Amino acid sequence: MTSSTVPKPLTGLPDYVGDGIYLNIRGERFIDGASGTFNVSLGYSATEIIDALHGQLDRIAHLSSEFTRSRAAEVFELMRPDLPAHIGAFWFRDITGSGANEAAIRIAQKATGRSDIFSLFLSHHGQTVGTTGISGNAFRQRSFSLPMAHSVKVPGPDCANCFYGQQPGSCAMLCARRLEDFAEYASSGRVAALVVEPIMGNGGNIVPPRDYYRVLRETCDRLGILIIADEVQTGFGRTGSFFASTGYAAALRPDIITFAKGAGGVGIPVAGVLMRPELDVLEQWEHSSTSGANPLALVALEETVRYLRNHRVLDTVTESGDRLLRGLHTLARAFPDMTGVRGVGLMQAFDLPTSVDVEQFLGLARRHGLILRGSRYGFGNTVKVRPPLIITTAQVDDLLHRLRATLHDYQKEATRP
Repeated sequence: MTSSTVPKPLTGLPDYVGDGIYLNIRGERFIDGASGTFNVSLGYSATEIIDALHGQLDRIAHLSSEFTRSRAAEVFELMRPDLPAHIGAFWFRDITGSGANEAAIRIAQKATGRSDIFSLFLSHHGQTVGTTGISGNAFRQRSFSLPMAHSVKVPGPDCANCFYGQQPGSCAMLCARRLEDFAEYASSGRVAALVVEPIMGNGGNIVPPRDYYRVLRETCDRLGILIIADEVQTGFGRTGSFFASTGYAAALRPDIITFAKGAGGVGIPVAGVLMRPELDVLEQWEHSSTSGANPLALVALEETVRYLRNHRVLDTVTESGDRLLRGLHTLARAFPDMTGVRGVGLMQAFDLPTSVDVEQFLGLARRHGLILRGSRYGFGNTVKVRPPLIITTAQVDDLLHRLRATLHDYQKEATRP
């Protein structure tokens, strides 16, 4: 092989450069309205986090969790002021939300001595065999024989498409109360836990009424069922509080909380489980992953917590989220095909008539320098708007301007003969 045919060494992905809320692709600049895969919560250039990661890389990139256990405990203590008062233990041996949810299930089953896991229609809890099996979407399971013997799906709090045909405000929260019927007639009678996303992300950004959380908690208490709050998408400031279950969904009072995605700040894979102290029941060998509690993950988690506090990011989310929500409602009044505007903090969404419309809309948005994502892996009719938490009000206005231009093009193409 001559020198002219020797392949040049790869040096990353030079076509992609991140800068704050922006992603530059081959020289073209986009507002990242999806925050990466909803995991670049603090944008692409949070200096404190990136510098700390560089410093850790200079020392060592990987250690077994045997050597990082004490450091993980210190990071947990750093987080304590932002956690519900009843949460007092942790399990930081994962780097994905799927792994964290599987750990939570194991914790619930071992602590209760029961087997069954309740989850909701339209839920999304991960990509592994176990978490796909408990997620409420048939299209992700139809090609496989997944182990689902202990999985029971129940109707979720989708008020726009109520399973029980009720109207908000007069429904008596049947979606929460009738959990008792599923425990009695659809389970083995040995229900360990209910896994619930405080806001159902991939299912369509479904925001339950606040009373849902209270009634669900009361129902689970009567049945002796633990509540696992899957905060993989809602955690670390996305809804304007550290977790949704410390703010909008505080009445849920989960026994176990799982997190991932935004916990890494700039996209570093981090995941973990938080729980009531008496649920700290797993032995070290009962759940772990090769990279769990690795040094880079712990540095990213620590620095993300510090960044949220030092930069008062939760205040930013509340202010920018309110502005974004008002702007989306204004656009919906001007464009009739845009319906169902909803969201909390910077976890916003709206609907278009069909999934085909969503696919077309996302392509048009790219023409206007805006990256957005749809729901249910292309099977849903929801457009999700989730920019990084550091977005300014001026940048919100820019995002809304690009959305308006996209809607104008979409409306024009939709009415074309």
